[in-house]
Amino acid sequence: MTQHTAYPGTPGTSGAVLTARDLRRTFGTGAAQVHALAGVDLEVPAGRLTVVRGPSGSGKTTLLNLLGGLDRPTSGEVVLDDGRVLSALPERDVLAVRRERIGYVFQSFGLVPVLSAAENVEVPLRLQRTAPVERAKRVAEVLELVGLGRHATQRPYELSGGQQQRVGIARALVSRPDILIADEPTGQLDSETAGTIMDLLVELTHSRGIASVVSTHDAVLIGRADQLVELHDGKRVTVAPSGDEH
Repeated sequence: MTQHTAYPGTPGTSGAVLTARDLRRTFGTGAAQVHALAGVDLEVPAGRLTVVRGPSGSGKTTLLNLLGGLDRPTSGEVVLDDGRVLSALPERDVLAVRRERIGYVFQSFGLVPVLSAAENVEVPLRLQRTAPVERAKRVAEVLELVGLGRHATQRPYELSGGQQQRVGIARALVSRPDILIADEPTGQLDSETAGTIMDLLVELTHSRGIASVVSTHDAVLIGRADQLVELHDGKRVTVAPSGDEH
């Protein structure tokens, strides 16, 4: 995995892997128009965990989808550290960025039921047409990294919820991304299992230098954030480091 120097300063000065500028996303038209995001600015630094919180409907998932290139803003832009405006790239270039630089972790796990853990993890590498020997090496590496080396041949229904989410994290990491987007990754897990997944996400972010953006309601993960972003009605109302008053 690409190594990055841990971000040394306060967020917003330098070292941003992703930068959102005046992001706005509107759905519908006329009287049915909904402003899911209403002018959000954000810098996501390498090696730091950015946690996005807010009530349901506040715009958390919309923000993550825009940062990860899964959707395009109505106005504003998402800029990569190489200067490219992700939100303005042709679709084939957005797909390339998503394959090569961004890993996604979903609340619903998103595993293919008929595939083994290893085969699920391998999917992104097959899409990249990675050579079979390299695929096998990387899959084994990330499964060990998330503590599932002995479960490579098991299918999702043979795994616990926490193990399934670990497979999802391994799949997100197998392409060696420098950006990790996770939408409510512990939302379907019990508190003890959620705690282990949180520990894993925090450790991977810091040790691997990944720029991680995680939406969550979980107070424990919020408390471990390097950067906390609070949304209400599509607007950013609070940004604070972990442990500060909001």
